[in-house]
Formats: sequence, structure tokens, C-alpha cells
Amino acid sequence: MSLLYSGASPDSAGLAGPLSPSTELPVARALFCSDLDRTLIYSAAALMLDGADHDAPSLQVAEILEGRPQSYLTNAASGLLTQIAEAGAFVPVTTRTVAQYRRIRFHGPRPKYAVTTNGAQILVDGVPDQEWSDSLGHRVANESAPLEEISAYVLLPIHSEWMLRLRDAEGLFLYAMVERENLPAETLTYLTAWCASRNWTVSLQGRKLYFIPSLIGKEFAVAEVARRMGGPRVVAAGDSLLDKNFLGTAFAAIRPSHGELEESGFEAKGLTVTKKRGVLAGEEIVRAAHGMVFGDS
Repeated sequence: MSLLYSGASPDSAGLAGPLSPSTELPVARALFCSDLDRTLIYSAAALMLDGADHDAPSLQVAEILEGRPQSYLTNAASGLLTQIAEAGAFVPVTTRTVAQYRRIRFHGPRPKYAVTTNGAQILVDGVPDQEWSDSLGHRVANESAPLEEISAYVLLPIHSEWMLRLRDAEGLFLYAMVERENLPAETLTYLTAWCASRNWTVSLQGRKLYFIPSLIGKEFAVAEVARRMGGPRVVAAGDSLLDKNFLGTAFAAIRPSHGELEESGFEAKGLTVTKKRGVLAGEEIVRAAHGMVFGDS
């Protein structure tokens, strides 16, 4: 991949600064494909700032929900991420739906490509790519049980003790809000096997229980984006079990020292684990990715 960076260069604090006309523009040597929530951006409850308030980093709002700040990243992370984005080397990769993703506002240019809905959607200049969604939808319809069958089973009264509500993600997959303490391990095991026999995957993350067709995955969509961009090396970042295959198939991967991958002890070839947690881990991830993308570390 030959992606020229223009407009900014890291200063000693890790923030973006202007380039002089004589400064040589660095070349992006890899593509940074990253999960968003609890990887790059963090809600107030997930910041994990345990030190003194006067030592806290400066934060930047990354998302507004119903008129209120919802997610943040550090100013330093924002500056470095802007540089990667201006090089055309940043691809957001998220389980969020298209509408949820569109709430995110980074200071850099909008990425050419984004992967949403756990890989079911590829956005090109902010618009869902019809070729990808049609092709994937056709395969899912032919190879996996219909969403309505999964939904009907999950909504049976026998599951009412642990399931609070069931949500439909753009008609592509389902996720249930659950009371984890009321969800027996044997029930989860049975649900996983029942869904697997119908070519669906089950993943419990926090208080969300996902039901996703097995053909839908971040790793497949990222591979397609990389193909369209000429086959660059991929640097992947993520924190959840839904990121496991995505990180495992990348040239290099970064995960924070918090989240489900940390709890499960996930390891992979070429994996870097942050020393810090919370929003400072997000900054550490962007610093590491910056070094890998531009070859400066």
C-alpha cells in the first residue's frame, strides 16, 4: 500500500502539529483497523482513571447521544489518530449499527472505509456498499437459519428469567440485554450448540448476548476492505470476544489489558497488550498503531 500522509506530524507530546513545506511526507506502511468502544473510545463509566484528578489526561468528546457527551478519547490519541486518518490508513471496525456508528465524531477526515454491524456492512464514504451487503445477505439466506427462527426461540418464556429484552440489529443479527446472574452456564452452552447447528454464533459480552450468523464477522469485511485497497498489511485492535478472529487474522494486533479478551487470556502471533487500562489504554493503542503504520517504532 502506498498512502501518502499530508497535513500534520507528531510533536513531542504526541499531538498533531503542522508540517512545514519542506518536511518529507511519511508513507503509511500498514492499515489500522480498529474496534471503537472500549478500544479507542470510552464512556465516562469506562474511563478507568484511578489517579488524582489533577493528573487526568485532557479528553475529547467523540460521541454525542441525545444532546449529551457519551464517549471520549484523549487529546493525544485524537492527534495521532488524525494523522493516521489523513494518510487514508484508518478503518473503524465496530459491532455498532450504521446509525450508531454515525454518532461518532473524530477530528480527522472521515475514513474512506468503515466496517459496521459486526462486518455485515462496509461503508464507502459513509454510505453502505450495496455490492457487499447484497452478496453477504444472499449467502446468509442460503446457509444460515432465518433471523425469525432464532428470535422466536430466544423469546420463549423459558428464557424470561434472564432476558430483559431482545434487539434486532438492522435485520442482520440479534442481541439480548440479559441479567447475567440469572443466565445458567448450561443454558448458554445449549443456546450456543442450538445456534451453531443453524450456522449462527453466540457471544456473551457484558450484559449483551449476541446471536450472529456465522458468515457475518469483522474479519471477513476487513479482508474485503484490504483487498480493495491493494492488499496492505493490517494492524488490528479490539477488546471483545467478537474481535477474536479479526485480531487473529491480522498481520499485527493490539488489545487493551481490560475487556473480554483480557479476561479470557487471549493471545495471538504478533499481539501487543497495553500496559494501561481504560482511556489511557486507548491512547497507548493509537501510539502503537501509529508506530506500525508509519514505521516510526
